[in-house]
Amino acid sequence: MSRTRTALVAAGVALAGIGVTTGGGRELLRRQAAIARARIGKPLGEQAIPADKVWKRKSYDGPPLHLLVLGDSIAAGLGAERAKDTLGGRIARGLAGEVRRPVALRTAAVVGSETSALAGQLDGLPSGYRPDVAVIVVGGNDVTHRIPVATSAAQLEEAVARLRASGTEVVVGTCPDLGALRPVPQPLRSLGSRMSRQLAAAQAEVAVRNGAHAVSLARVVGPFFITNPDEMFSLDRFHPSALGYKRTAQALLPSVLLALGHAERVPFGHRAPAS
Repeated sequence: MSRTRTALVAAGVALAGIGVTTGGGRELLRRQAAIARARIGKPLGEQAIPADKVWKRKSYDGPPLHLLVLGDSIAAGLGAERAKDTLGGRIARGLAGEVRRPVALRTAAVVGSETSALAGQLDGLPSGYRPDVAVIVVGGNDVTHRIPVATSAAQLEEAVARLRASGTEVVVGTCPDLGALRPVPQPLRSLGSRMSRQLAAAQAEVAVRNGAHAVSLARVVGPFFITNPDEMFSLDRFHPSALGYKRTAQALLPSVLLALGHAERVPFGHRAPAS
């Protein structure tokens, strides 16, 4: 997510159109958005720690699997203090341990990205680069920047289709539940939760329709953020902590393994591609 912090005032105005349409209601949401922005601040800056490398142990053999991570600040790992604690680092380490092979991580995710940025992230990849699997986590900024769900879903569909056409397996972690953000007061938080869940549902549909796996982060990992916010969130109480990224990577890894043919069971909260 990330420029979400500075867009919260605009988000309050946008969310007003969902259920609080009176002038007083809109003003309330504007005030609440300003409160949330002040509470969150920018203690983490705008740059995630680089984590791109070949993750392996001495006992691992064979050519590396290539893992690509696309999306926003969660995909980039903003809030992690060590490379191994970023989302990409966590998935790469977990995948390498499961398949007993090195995993070469490339992170194209950019802090502050909306779904519209996925096309540029793909365009920026080196010519001839063909990852074995790509993980996409995006959507929070679309919610706060009032991007229509249909527009965001179509942009995700285009990115998934491009990757699948090149032979890359794809796993989409759908938009997290913004209702877990405790610095955001009510009713703004509830309205954000509703919008993020609507986007997540649309993301899952276009993902599986185009041959990708979808993971509901709201269902699989969201409850941990709600019940243990002090442990799961980082300093800004907005982005995941090291433990938050660990849990999120653990939530995504089963579908990564499924996509690569190293698992068969589809767990709760996961959806396999439509046949």
